[in-house]
Amino acid sequence: MKEITEEMIADVTSKMKEDNIKFIRLQFVDINGYVKNIVIPFKEEDVGDLFTEGMLFDGSSIEGFVDINESDLVLKPDIRTYSRLSWRPEESAVCRFICDVWTPEGKPFEGDPRSILKKSLAKITKMGLRYNIGPEPEFFIVNIDEEGNPYPYDEAGYFDVEPLDKGPDFRRELTFNLEELGFEVEASHHEVAPGQNEIAFKFKDALKTADAVITFKQAIKAIVDNIASFDQKNYQVTFMPKPFFGVNGSGMHCHQSVFKGDKNLFSNPNSDTGLSKDALYFIGGLLKHAPALTAITNPIVNSYKRLVPGYEAPVYRAYGFKNRSTLIRIPAARGKATRIEYRAPDPSCNPYLAFAAMLEAGIDGIQNKIDPGDPTEINIYELTDEQREDLGIKVLPSSLWEAYHSLEEDEYILNALGDHISQKFLELKYKEWDEYRVQVFGYEQRKYLDI
Repeated sequence: MKEITEEMIADVTSKMKEDNIKFIRLQFVDINGYVKNIVIPFKEEDVGDLFTEGMLFDGSSIEGFVDINESDLVLKPDIRTYSRLSWRPEESAVCRFICDVWTPEGKPFEGDPRSILKKSLAKITKMGLRYNIGPEPEFFIVNIDEEGNPYPYDEAGYFDVEPLDKGPDFRRELTFNLEELGFEVEASHHEVAPGQNEIAFKFKDALKTADAVITFKQAIKAIVDNIASFDQKNYQVTFMPKPFFGVNGSGMHCHQSVFKGDKNLFSNPNSDTGLSKDALYFIGGLLKHAPALTAITNPIVNSYKRLVPGYEAPVYRAYGFKNRSTLIRIPAARGKATRIEYRAPDPSCNPYLAFAAMLEAGIDGIQNKIDPGDPTEINIYELTDEQREDLGIKVLPSSLWEAYHSLEEDEYILNALGDHISQKFLELKYKEWDEYRVQVFGYEQRKYLDI
């Protein structure tokens, strides 16, 4: 990354004055991908030091960071991430910078998820490669009843229109605000389940895209909350993977490609499929490491209520062309648009860790020429267990417990995440599973109370 120059500081300071900024939000994420921030007043004379020296903060209260006896950490704003927050009132305008976390000794903090992704990207940059990723985060808009229970805000389905779809005004307002934040919105529509929506935005390099996913989730929640306040309604956005039983959950399919200069490394117009061997090897790496990846891309107990047959979510470790019953699908586009779609992730994941882990798995495939086998072009959901076994098709973990044990056994992915992130992440997953397994739910009471 280029060094910060006085000219860059002068330019961003001028922009902040032009936007009438009153407060600066220094934003970062914890190990779970939850947004954290420190807000400081805008003082022109302090801006230079902010970018060169950073800001000291207590890291011991942040999930997955440091213990109380080593609490000091430093936030260093990425000057290229300046954005005025469109949902904040103009009279007290707020801008945001996404920050990297450093140690007081001047080194990147090994527990900072953004630094983990930057490390993986630096690794492939040395190989002369560039990693692009385009996620599709889905979300539900829900209403809350008098007892605090959520329910979908409409009963519409895939691509429905008014009056069944009650979301056009929401999506229009969201699109305007996202464009103000620098997003290139490609399309928006109602998804399959009642209350479920998707707003697709344009491909960018992995770091900018991870930043964008965090901003996207934060912005949508804030904007819908503002609309709800204005309408005096209890609308709320959730990125929970499976908020309702019996309907589709929310995924975050990730379209991925690797470039060398202007050439898409996944494209080979002379092959029967239009795919290169590197594309197949990348797929092989993803399939090999899929069980461990699932702990990162589907990191909460609820994630595994989505990963079940029958609701368009991937369950089986296979790849295919156009086949939506496989974990990996290869869309029809070719040439520079050649890409693979990894369908397991959901929007509860930390995008910095998820993108880093998927990239590392794919690069392992390329470097070690991991053969993914033949594509699967039949509906795997309709096969019996015996038929799937004959075809060598294995399943993804069916619970967080299975997933984190798979991660424990995958040294390659653990090394890619680093000792600090790996240890802290697994500790949090052990705790989450223990909290979940001792709960008694209404379903159990209704089913077993008469025993």
